[in-house]
Parts: sequence; C-alpha cells; structure tokens
Amino acid sequence: MRLNRSQNAIRNSAFGILNKIVTILFPFIVRTVFINILGAEYLGLNSLFSSILSVLSLTELGFSSAIVFSMYKPIAQDDTDTINALLCFYKRVYRVVGTVICVFGLLLVPFLPELINGTYPEDVNLIAVYLVYLFNTVISYFMYAYLSALISAFQREDLLSRINIFISIGMYLLQLICLLIVKNYYVYLLVMPVFTVVNNLRTAYVAKKYFPDYTPKGTLPAEVKSDIKEKVSGLFVSKICSVTRNSFDSIFISMFIGLTETAIYNNYYFIMTSIVSVMSIFTNSITAGVGNSVSMDSVEKNYADMRKMNFLYMWLSGWCTICLFCLYQPFMKIWVGEELMFPFPAVVLICAYFYTLKLGDIRTVYVQAAGLWWENRYRAVAEAVANLALNYLLGKYFGVYGIIAATLISLFFINYCYGSQLIFRYYFKEQKISRYFLEHTFYFAVTCICCFFTYFVCAFMKDGIFWFMIRITVCVIVPNIIYFLLYSRLKIFKEAVPWILSKFRSLKNSDAFDGH
Repeated sequence: MRLNRSQNAIRNSAFGILNKIVTILFPFIVRTVFINILGAEYLGLNSLFSSILSVLSLTELGFSSAIVFSMYKPIAQDDTDTINALLCFYKRVYRVVGTVICVFGLLLVPFLPELINGTYPEDVNLIAVYLVYLFNTVISYFMYAYLSALISAFQREDLLSRINIFISIGMYLLQLICLLIVKNYYVYLLVMPVFTVVNNLRTAYVAKKYFPDYTPKGTLPAEVKSDIKEKVSGLFVSKICSVTRNSFDSIFISMFIGLTETAIYNNYYFIMTSIVSVMSIFTNSITAGVGNSVSMDSVEKNYADMRKMNFLYMWLSGWCTICLFCLYQPFMKIWVGEELMFPFPAVVLICAYFYTLKLGDIRTVYVQAAGLWWENRYRAVAEAVANLALNYLLGKYFGVYGIIAATLISLFFINYCYGSQLIFRYYFKEQKISRYFLEHTFYFAVTCICCFFTYFVCAFMKDGIFWFMIRITVCVIVPNIIYFLLYSRLKIFKEAVPWILSKFRSLKNSDAFDGH
C-alpha cells in the first residue's frame, strides 16, 4: 500500500497545529494561575517530578519508534498478519515496561528529599505528590497505549491530535477550576491520571474504528524480533541522550540551586519547548511519509527532498530564534514579573540552544525513516555522557548558565557535527557532507544578520503590552524580508518554494479527508 504522503503530511500538520495551540495555550493559562495562587516552589516541584518520571520512562527503551518503523514495510505490502503480530508483541512489552517503571519508581521514594536544595512547601507531602505522578505514568502502559503505534504507522497523526485536543481541553479546564475554586494542590494533581485513562480509552476506540482489520494476535518470526532488538538497542541510547539533555537540567538545577530557580528555568524552557513542539508537528507529520519514501524511492530523490525540506525548515528555525531573542524578556516581564526572570545572557544561551537543537531535525527524520538507530548508538552515548558530566561540572560552578552551556556544547559538537556524519555514512553515501555543513553555515550567517537588524529595531521600543505587540509585528516582518532578499536568488530557493507549494496544491485538488 502506497500511502498518500503529501495529503497525510499536510492533514497531520493542520490538526497538529490545532492540537499544539490547545496544548500550549491552556497549559500557559494554567501555569499562570498556578504561579499566582500556589507559588513558584510548587511549580518547581511539578517540574522536578516530571523530570524524574521522564528518566524512569527510559525503560520504554524506544520500542514505540521501533514498532512503528517495523510496520512501514508490512503496511506497504498489505501484510496484515505481521502487523497484528507486531501489535501483540508491543502490547506485551508495554506491560513489562509499566511494571518496571512502577518498581523502580517506588525504590526512588526514600531519596526524594536529597534531590531538592533548600526548602519546599511545608504543607506538601513529597511522597504523596510523587506517587500521583508515578501512577499517572504507569497506568498509561497498561491501557491500550500500544494502539497509538498503529495510527502513527498509517500516517494518521491527525486522529491522535483530535483525541488530544478534546481530552486536553477537558483536563485543563478542570485543573483551572481546582485552582480557582478549590485551591487544593492534591485535587489539582489527581485530575491528571483520570484524564490519562480517558485519553487511552478514546485512542483504543478510534484505532478499532479506523483500522478494524488489525488486532494484537500472532507471533513474530525470530528474525523480526532480532531486528527490533537491534533497533531498540540503538533507540535506547538515543532516549538516554534526550533525557540527559532535557530532564536532567531541571534535576541538577533543583539539586544545586533550588526549587524557585527550577521554576524560573522551566518558565523559559516552557516557552522554548512550546515553539519546539509546534515545529515538531511538521517533522512528526512527514516521518511516516519519509519512511514510505525510503522504502520505495531512490536515495537520490530522498536526498534532493531532504535538502529542500532542510532549507525551508532552517528558515523557519532561524525566524523562531530571532523571535525568542527579541521577545523573551519583554514577554517574561509582562507574564511573571522581573523577580522571576533570568538576566539577558541566559536568554542568549537559550536562543543558541534552541537554534542548535533545530539544526539536525530534518536529518533526524531520515535517520528514523532509514532505521539507523543502532548506527547512532555511539553518538547518543557520547552526547549523554558529555552532557551529564558537563552539567555537573559547569552547573556546580556556574549555576544555570553552566547547565545551559553544557547542553549547548554537547548538542553542537556531538549531536550535530558527529551525528550528521552518520546519515551520510550509512544512507546518503554518495553525497558530500561538506556541502551539508556549508549550507548550514550559510543559513546561520543569514540568521545572525536578520537577528542583528531586528533586535536593533526592537531596542528602541518600551515595555508594556502595546509595545510588545509592536515588537511582534517587527519580528514577523523585518527578518522575513531580509531572508527573502538574501535567499530569493539561490537555486535551492527556486527548487524548494515551488516544491512545497505543489504539495499544498495537491491537497487542494483532492479529497484529503477520505478514509484512511
């Protein structure tokens, strides 16, 4: 079965954007009310326990991505028996994972006070709060979570987005009611596991409705299990790398500095990851389609597509970086006030972190589509070890600056520089990596020019909501005019823009919402 990749990608993006609007706007509102009613220390506690559970979720090992990848070929071949066997295997694995997370999570209980430097709210029972977070994580593994892999493999992320939109709105509204009327931290927390159960039940219903021919049964051949085991091994180290980059930052800040600073960092991080999550709509929407293309099209075609997507994506990434650079501090001053703000040098580091994080996104789509997780294992291990070591050393002596810098250093030199070599070594074998690096260097230089002129214009503006809106207008217009002027004569511009427009035209001229 050849998937309608363009239609699915654009449809997924459309519903993904709507989903992200909900899952960014509502948490922002809840977070704002939370800070004003309960305070920064409570928020820091939430961030700490969320980070701990992210670390414990490493036991999932990356099976979800491996199973989705393993489904690409049987879907293309209409091999129902293999898809069913994969679902059955995945179901058993998730039950084991849920059990392991529960056991290790409980073993961590006696050490919780050691992870907080200084005080925490006196009326909070650390163990009770932590157990709610633990239960919320564990319960999802026992309730149909494996069926989301089936939906993703058929490139129908829009179905998952629709579910999440309605469930999230309900959860956040109820949490707001708890904060504004009940004003009880424990009641606020208990809303999470209730809606986790509802979300999983709804996902199961949708999966059975749209894909009734598939059910978890059968046994996988030994060679397929062996292939999954190899991919999972590579994915596991990649997940370790991701966790050390994200979750351990909050843990180290809590250990070295305290819960208030953890909350401040996570306010900045929340804004950055909100933009990251919106951009991930695009990469998530195309991953299954790229996987289908890797299975059926030539390497040369995929390389040409990768270059065009990378150009457009880095334009978008550069523009988002400029917006962060110019809008971060004025927004924070309006949102949380100067007492919960970092100095501007921290903003510079966070913006550099964001741009560096985006450098390898399109490359990573092709790594996942080609199933090169095992080949990336050494890169992931090296990045994880470097990030942990630098987090400890730089964080201990330079605080938040050191922790952000540690992530930035390991991200650029190991993830981007070393990681890029691997996709060219194992998939784009006939292409020169030097061209890829030169293109990125040029994109970065252009972004710096755009950032300089945009920030120069914004520097003349005052504080306040009115001037903040003017800043937004400047950030939308000025950098994109400069980008257009500097890019419009490039060959890649003349290839990429008509290419992406043709994808939208193909959606307009067809019934994008017909079946699955």
